[in-house]
Amino acid sequence: MLAASLPPGLLLILGGLALPLLPRLGRQALSLAAPLAALGLIWLLPDGVVLSTEYLGYRLELVEADALSRLFGTIFALMAFTGCVFALRQTNVVEMASALVYAGGALGVAFAGDLITVFVFWELMAVASTLVIWSPGTEASRKAGLRYALVHLLGGAVLMAGIAGHVAATGSIAFEAMTVDSPATWLMLAGVLINAGAPPLSAWLPDAYPEGSWSGTVFLSAFTTKTAVYVLLRGFPGTEILIGIGLFMIFYGIVYALLENDMRRILAYSIVNQVGFMVCGIGIGTELALNGAAAHAFAHIIYKALLLMSAGSVLYMTGLRKCTDLGGLFRTMPLTTLCGTIGALAISSFPWTSGFVTKSMITQGAADEHLMIAWMLLQAASAGVFLHAGIKFPWFVFFQKDSGLRPKDPPWSMRAAMILFAALCIGIGVAPGPLYALLPYPVDYAAYTGAHIVTQLQLLLFSGLAFFILLPLMKRTLTITLDVDWLYRVAGPAVAAGLRNTVGRAWTLGLGGARRGIDGLIAWTEATHGRDGALGRTWPIGASAVMVALFLLAYLMLFFLWPA
Repeated sequence: MLAASLPPGLLLILGGLALPLLPRLGRQALSLAAPLAALGLIWLLPDGVVLSTEYLGYRLELVEADALSRLFGTIFALMAFTGCVFALRQTNVVEMASALVYAGGALGVAFAGDLITVFVFWELMAVASTLVIWSPGTEASRKAGLRYALVHLLGGAVLMAGIAGHVAATGSIAFEAMTVDSPATWLMLAGVLINAGAPPLSAWLPDAYPEGSWSGTVFLSAFTTKTAVYVLLRGFPGTEILIGIGLFMIFYGIVYALLENDMRRILAYSIVNQVGFMVCGIGIGTELALNGAAAHAFAHIIYKALLLMSAGSVLYMTGLRKCTDLGGLFRTMPLTTLCGTIGALAISSFPWTSGFVTKSMITQGAADEHLMIAWMLLQAASAGVFLHAGIKFPWFVFFQKDSGLRPKDPPWSMRAAMILFAALCIGIGVAPGPLYALLPYPVDYAAYTGAHIVTQLQLLLFSGLAFFILLPLMKRTLTITLDVDWLYRVAGPAVAAGLRNTVGRAWTLGLGGARRGIDGLIAWTEATHGRDGALGRTWPIGASAVMVALFLLAYLMLFFLWPA
């Protein structure tokens, strides 16, 4: 069957490229039809290599399906559809076209069976996501998009160097589990971790994502980091260094989210935090932990998109994004408040939400391997997540003080997208069986045990109490927080300005002096050798004869008088 051999991502990429050619209604229809068609195609694909070709002596496996790729392909296609529903009122054609190509690139990576195909779609995602960031056309989005592009071009170069070294050493381009035991595999791991938002370059994510439009940030939250998680699951399961990296990401995201005032930067930092749980699970490497990382990626895409949809709805209706400017919106935006609260509970692993049945698999995986420190830190992190995303975001945006704003809930398409994802957050939490059935390994895990429920509720209630006790310290000022990005957002421009004022000024002075010297030489040459110059004008024959005679006399004198 021809349809069953097509790359699912190709439908979204072609749809995105065709989008600018259509009228508005046609664009809306295509933006919804393309992800649904891709989703249907994903479930028509049989296991194994479906489409391959020869290239430069290598066999490219363009489409290869199994349980893991089908899981990520399903959520990527579902996210593309729901994101397009939310963005139906978006009139920026560049953003919508780029978003579809971006989602298509993510699907391309999910079904790639070789490293070369992975890299091609990886770079396509980097280009398309940069265009999504740039699409609002503001000065802030332009600068953030440029910084984002530079970081991801660096990550792509590192990944490509690693792939080239790996292929040269092994002769294989197979996309399979690898041991990190050579410079090439270390480079590949580093390139993937840059896209995952791992240190020391985590700052690109909260720097760039919040500068997208009210709809663009929803797309941005779903694909880049989770595609990196997929590549780590496929290529580096059980790599122990990922445990430490993941734990660092978890607490990094918590600390910086607690310091933030911008509601979308809070949620951007929480992406780093949540991806840290997945990276940690991949590092643990057992079937339970890997299932947990994959399931948590699936659930995270849904509840993070839901949170950013609620934030995007607030931005769309008020034009504001600072927590200090918001508050009291529950009065006139009840549906947005409810959906945002459900997303906040899901990210906090509240019982009967999706986060509870996925994140706990990672924690249990650490316990089963007797990784006591990792288990304790993961448990503490659950309380920290509730502090910054579970309470801080909805409290300061929808409750706290009355800001005097009275916006209504957003248009129906935005409400429909939020309702769909809110229902999935609760549905997966109440009945996790269908999600567990999609996971790459058989699931022998029960989330709803008395001990687990009581422990989690205790953690959440304690962190909630701590939040309100420390509420005066939680109030933020009109600032943003910088970490490593201080080097290229503050120090870099300052150094460039200093060089411009010192070395640049000296260079300008030197260049001016050289130019004046050259101009003087040209003027002297013109004066002496020009048409009216002494050596340039036409001389009479007699004068020429006299000059020749003088030169001859000088020659003879030198010839006879110069000692031998």
